[in-house]
Amino acid sequence: MDGTSPHDGRALSGLHFSAATAAFQIEGARTADGRGRTIWDDFVDTPGNVSDGSTAEPGPDSYHRVDEDIALLSGLGVHRYRFSISWTRVIPDVGASQSINEAGLDYYDRLVDGLLAADITPEPTLYHWDLPAALEAAGGWLNRDTAHHFADYAAVVAGRLGDRVRHWYTINEPASTSLQGYALGELAPGRTLLFDALPTVHHQLLAHGIVAPMLREHGALQAAPTLNHSLILPATELEADFAAAGLLDAIMNRLFTDPLLVGDYPDLSAFGVEMPIMDGDMDLIAAPNEVYGFNYYNPITVRSADGELPFEMIPTPGAATTGFGPMWPIRPDTMRDFLIDMNHRYGPTLPPIIISENGAAFPEPETTTTEIVDTERIDYLSSHLSAVLEAKAAGVRIDGYTVWSLLDNFEWAEGWTQRFGLVHVDMNTGARTPKASYRWYRDLIAAANA
Repeated sequence: MDGTSPHDGRALSGLHFSAATAAFQIEGARTADGRGRTIWDDFVDTPGNVSDGSTAEPGPDSYHRVDEDIALLSGLGVHRYRFSISWTRVIPDVGASQSINEAGLDYYDRLVDGLLAADITPEPTLYHWDLPAALEAAGGWLNRDTAHHFADYAAVVAGRLGDRVRHWYTINEPASTSLQGYALGELAPGRTLLFDALPTVHHQLLAHGIVAPMLREHGALQAAPTLNHSLILPATELEADFAAAGLLDAIMNRLFTDPLLVGDYPDLSAFGVEMPIMDGDMDLIAAPNEVYGFNYYNPITVRSADGELPFEMIPTPGAATTGFGPMWPIRPDTMRDFLIDMNHRYGPTLPPIIISENGAAFPEPETTTTEIVDTERIDYLSSHLSAVLEAKAAGVRIDGYTVWSLLDNFEWAEGWTQRFGLVHVDMNTGARTPKASYRWYRDLIAAANA
């Protein structure tokens, strides 16, 4: 790091600042007002899938406490708020009657109107992992039809909100859906297909490619996916470890950047997989986007391995870690290096980048009546924002930075055990208590606006 302070208003100028959440992680109210079932409802209702046995309820209960969330965002002074829309709140019986649930749309109406009244730009994500259970029963993202069902859903949402929403994200973190959800079974839908899961990547990218132009027809100024990336580090200088790192980089990173930015997939012959590409697909997928949504948390260190997987992920030597433990190392320099490498690799085809998620979980009490002094989180965010500024100074076009997360939330298979929030949430009562990191981010945004 070069010591650039993220508190320097001049260095921060030109960035818009956001905070992010996702529907299943904060809304609760899983059966309220006609909401249908998703793969995550099935996952959390299966004993043993979630580390602490929690089911995403009651938790933050943002479905009933949306005004409190808007007030917290207003207090932060964020320019934008990235949230997600629950597919099955909008169309509960996907694949059956396709009836539209007006109560679900009304909720997002209230959220959008409340944000605009607070002078905060709404940035909805249409898909943040909560696939309707009925579509998974029909093959999920392995089934090309899912992309077209997604387009039907997006058309309904854009028809209701498109007169006020101009900034959209389409598909969130398809790598996690494909690799953790379909390949390894760590996340919903909990399938263990290994490399046979890779066609799910194509159908998610196709869903984006179909929906993005439709959103623009409804007046969108931004319609882009958000991609999660990690710099892959070889464990040693051995050729076998470099080869293993290259293989993981191909399916973790280039499997998404290459089709979006150059119109082709990387060589997948090592995995014995061919993508289910049909005529016209790659033109849709590679159509230019206004921004590139970039989620980053940590690098991954790998070494060569024998067995079903040709690589093994191991702790990153010498790195501090977040509350997730040794597989979540804190190395902000790797974020900088990844951004600079992307810029060199893709050049003018890479649109301006928005850091659409960056954050860290650390152990914190379940309840509190006073502000939690979360120095580790502040250090993490400050050092990663410095990395962003260094990449920007090196010529990478970066337009925005988003903290994950506004609130402590349901952290998927980890349940309530991992807290990412700028705001502490008592998961039994929903009580919200801003942490020291909330004040830090508020002051940083104020400095950027000065």
